[in-house]
Amino acid sequence: MHELSLERKVEFLRMPESHPERPAQVDAIETHMSWLFLTERSVYKLKKPIRYDQLDFSTLDLRRFYCEEEVRLNRRLAGAVYRGAIPLTCAADGTLAIDGIGEPVDWLVHMDRLPASRMLDWILARRVVEREEIRAAAIRLADFYVQATRVSISATRLAKRLEEGIRADEQELCRPAYGLAEDRIRSIASRQLAFLKSHTQLFEDRVAAGCIVDGHGDLRPEHVCLIPDPVIIDSLEFCRELREQDPADELAFLALECERLGQPRVGEWFIETYEERTGDRIPRPLLEFYRGYRILRRAKIAALHLVVPSTRDRERYAATARRYLDLARPLSD
Repeated sequence: MHELSLERKVEFLRMPESHPERPAQVDAIETHMSWLFLTERSVYKLKKPIRYDQLDFSTLDLRRFYCEEEVRLNRRLAGAVYRGAIPLTCAADGTLAIDGIGEPVDWLVHMDRLPASRMLDWILARRVVEREEIRAAAIRLADFYVQATRVSISATRLAKRLEEGIRADEQELCRPAYGLAEDRIRSIASRQLAFLKSHTQLFEDRVAAGCIVDGHGDLRPEHVCLIPDPVIIDSLEFCRELREQDPADELAFLALECERLGQPRVGEWFIETYEERTGDRIPRPLLEFYRGYRILRRAKIAALHLVVPSTRDRERYAATARRYLDLARPLSD
């Protein structure tokens, strides 16, 4: 069968009559890696046939594999919200269907649609969050880290990954095309690299204690849903190495994002609950290091939008990159 274009698949999935539940409308959202199709009750994710350094969705078999991986990994923190990986099929007469009769021409992640008003980023932007509201989600996250698969990695290799990440982020952010403050970027990176070099024992202790796990990979407020049985979605599926992290790193990232949205105490509560639940008292200098590491990484991700021709509202991305850099502060011992 002739391979169908991405445009043809998107056109089909945009149509309400294409969906089993026959919704009144379908909202389509495009991201760098996927198309999302939202009905009243469901979300269907179609991965784009793309390939980058740490991501490869270029073939049908790979897209099926990573759809199945996305479901498997996200069921760790979101359970039955992730319904499964299902085929987009094409019958002999060319008729497309979601999980229908015919040959699979692509694969979809099918999940329940969560209420936007219960996502943590939505709430943080609109009102003050009380500690008790996030307690169940924080406990679920802490228990996840206790049960997560331990990663076998040396402290040397971990430090090398972090160093390479800092240097790559610094190099990218200093490109003149972004118009960012080069002195500030280099100062942040220099502090990060110096800390990494002078605190080798800290990282050795974390590795020796089995703290490096197959984690979430992208722990942000927009992925935390505060429903009665809270769930955390969008675990990163396409690169295991990017999920191999210290909970200190992931929690520092979540805390940074809560701070950026104006409520730093919420991130601190997640950290405190983790420590109480697990007995793992994370050294504060380590949390500060990972906070700085994530500042550079998130600033770079925002800045990269500025060199994509199709990007709209460039000033918003430039302002976001500057905002992250402004959140940097000196590291302590």
